Amino acid sequence: MTHPIVEEELALLVEVTARLEAGGGTPPPSEAALVAELEHLRGAFREGVKTEDRAALVQQWDRQSALLQHLRTAARPADVDLGSPYFAHLRVREHGVEHDILLGKTTRVLPGTPIVDWRNAPVSRIFYRYRQGEEYEEEIAGRLKSGTVTARRALTIRDRALRRVETPEGIFQRETPGWRRLEREPRRLGGGEATALRAHEVREGEHGRLTAGTDGFRRRADKHLPDIAGLIDPDQFDLITRPSSGFVVIRGTAGSGKTTVALHRIAYLAYEESAVDSSDTLVVVFSPALRDYVSHVLPALHVARVQVRTFQDWASDQVRRLFPRLPRAVREITPAAVLRLKLHPAMQAVLEQQVARVPGAPTAAQAIDDWASILTQAELVEGVMAEKAPGAFTPEQIRRACEWSRARHDELLAWWSGEPDAEPELDEADQALLLRAWQLRVGPLPRRGGGPLRYRHVAVDEVQDFSPLEVRVLLECLDERRSLTLAGDTQQHIGTEGGFTSWADFLAHLGLEGAEVSTLRVSYRCTREIAEFASALLGDLREEPGGPVTVRSGPPVDLFRFTDHGAAVGYLADALKDLIAQEPLASVAVLTPSRELSALYHRGLATSEVPRTRLVEHHDFTFAPGVEVTEIEQVKGLEFDYVVLVEVSTTSFPDTPAARRRLHVGATRAIHQLWLTSVGTPAAPVRSLVA
Repeated sequence: MTHPIVEEELALLVEVTARLEAGGGTPPPSEAALVAELEHLRGAFREGVKTEDRAALVQQWDRQSALLQHLRTAARPADVDLGSPYFAHLRVREHGVEHDILLGKTTRVLPGTPIVDWRNAPVSRIFYRYRQGEEYEEEIAGRLKSGTVTARRALTIRDRALRRVETPEGIFQRETPGWRRLEREPRRLGGGEATALRAHEVREGEHGRLTAGTDGFRRRADKHLPDIAGLIDPDQFDLITRPSSGFVVIRGTAGSGKTTVALHRIAYLAYEESAVDSSDTLVVVFSPALRDYVSHVLPALHVARVQVRTFQDWASDQVRRLFPRLPRAVREITPAAVLRLKLHPAMQAVLEQQVARVPGAPTAAQAIDDWASILTQAELVEGVMAEKAPGAFTPEQIRRACEWSRARHDELLAWWSGEPDAEPELDEADQALLLRAWQLRVGPLPRRGGGPLRYRHVAVDEVQDFSPLEVRVLLECLDERRSLTLAGDTQQHIGTEGGFTSWADFLAHLGLEGAEVSTLRVSYRCTREIAEFASALLGDLREEPGGPVTVRSGPPVDLFRFTDHGAAVGYLADALKDLIAQEPLASVAVLTPSRELSALYHRGLATSEVPRTRLVEHHDFTFAPGVEVTEIEQVKGLEFDYVVLVEVSTTSFPDTPAARRRLHVGATRAIHQLWLTSVGTPAAPVRSLVA
C-alpha cells in the first residue's frame, strides 16, 4: 500500500501537470488578474466584513500582494518545464488556514498551488529557513507574516514522473513495481571537525609536528629548529636536510607534504645559517590565499623575515621599478591564444634570438624594444616555434596574436607621444617577458640601492602552474649557491594558458636536464576513500600506477543528484546547519565550477541562514571555521575538513584532461569527507566511480 504522503504528492503532480498543459505552455499570467483580485478584496474591506472572515481576507490580500510584487520585480520567467515543474512542496498554516506553495525555477500562478521561483520569491525563505513543525515569522511584501510549517517536502520529478519524496516522516523511493520506504539513515556530514590545518591556529605540537590549536606556539627551550627528526617520514626528512646549495625538485600527490617539506627546508637552512631568515630568501606561491597561509605557517617554524609573494606581485614590483615608462594598468581581458603564446616556453628562445641578432645598448629602453619586437614579428616567432615547438601554434594563430599585440603596441606609442585618449595596458604575462628581456639584454636584475638582486634561497610551490619562463627569471636571481626548491604535482595542473604537464620538458626548458626529481607517495591529507576516488578521476593522467598510499580511512564519497539547483541548496543547507550545530569548529568548502554558481549557492545558503557562510571572490579566505563558497581554482594548496563539489556535470566538466585535473584538485582539498552534487548528467569519470 502506498504511503498517504506519496499518494498526496502523486495526486498533486497530476493536478499541476493538467493545469500547466491546459495553459498551453503560455507565460505566467499578467499582473492584471492579480490587480483585479486585490481591487475586489479592497472593495470587500470597504463594505465591511464579518470579524470571523477578516483574518482569511487579510491572508488572501497578503498572498496576492506578495505574488504581484514578485511578478513586478522578477525577470520574465521561462515556461515551466513540464518534465520537472517543481522540486519542493511547502505547506504553511496561518491563522488556522493552510496554504500550499511549490518551489521551482520559474514562477507560475496556479489556483491553490502556485509555483514560485526559489531564487527570488520572498515566500521561498520559509522553505529554506524553517523545518517542518517550526513556527516562522518573516516580512513578506512589507507585512510581517507568521505561522507554522506543516509540511516541508523535497521532491524528485523527472520525465513527468515522481521519483522520490523526502520528508521528516521518511524517504520514499519509486521502484519497479511500487514504492519503497528507505530504512537507512540519511547521509550526513560529520566526524571531521578541525582536522584541517588552519593557518591562524598553527602551533608546534609534540615532536615538532604542526597541528591546529588555540593555545599559541610552544617554543623549544633552545628557541631554534624544532626536533624535525620526529617530525615526518624519512623521505620528507631526507629532502628537508639536503645540502644548502643546489636544486631540490619535489613532486608528490595532493596532501603528500610538498609544501611542508619546502617550508621546513627553509627552517632547516635558517637553523644552519641565520642569514637565510631574511628578505634574501623568497617563497613564491601561486595564489594570494596560499601566500596568506604560508605567511602564517613560517613564524611557527621560527622563520619571520622571509619574503612570501605571488609571482605576479613580485614581478609587478620589479617591472614598475625597472621600467617606469611603462603603464601600470593591468589588462583584464586578453585573447586566450595571445596569453598562451606569451607564456609558451619557446618564447624564451624567441627572446634569445632577438637579443643575439639585434645590436643594442644594455638599457631598459632596448629591453622594451626586444619585448615588443618578439610579440609583433610573426615571421620571427613562426621560425622559432617551427624548430622548438612544432604544432603548438598554426601560422594563422601566430599572425593573429602578433597583429593583436601590434595594435596594443601602437596604443603604447600613442600614450608615450602624449595622445590624451590613449590608455595602454599590460598583461600579467608581459611581466616575465620584460624581466627576461632585461636579463638577456642588460644583465642581472638590480637590487634597490645598487648591486645585483641575488637570493640566498628561492622556493616555488605549486610550480606546475607557473610558466617555465617565469621560473627561469627566478632562477637567474639566485646567488652562487644556486639554492632552489621546486614543489609541484602535474596532476594538479589547472592553468589554461601557462604551466606544464611534463617534468622532463619543464626541467629542460630551465636548462636542468637530468636533475633528480624526488617523489613523495604518501597522502597524509585525504582519507583512503577520498584519495582513491581523486586518483581514479585522473585515469591515464596519473603519474604513478595505482592509487596513493594513505594512512587512514573515513566516510565514503557521496554523489547527490537533483533536478534543480534550488533543491541542491535546500539539501546542503539542512546538512550544513546540522553539521555546524554539532561541530562549530568545522571548516567547509563549497566548490563550484564558475563564479555564477558560487554567487547562486552563496546567496541560497545565506538565505537559508547557514551560519558563517562566506563568498570568496579574490582568494580572501579567512582560514576560520564556517562555510566558504568559491571556485575550484581558488583553493589550490589549501585544505578543509569537508568539501562539497557542486555541479560535477558533463556540462561543467567534459571528459578532457583539464576537467579531470580540476575535479582532482577540488576533491583533494577534503581531509575527512567529500560530497558531490549534480543537477545535470554527472561527468563521465564521476559516473564510473560513484553510484
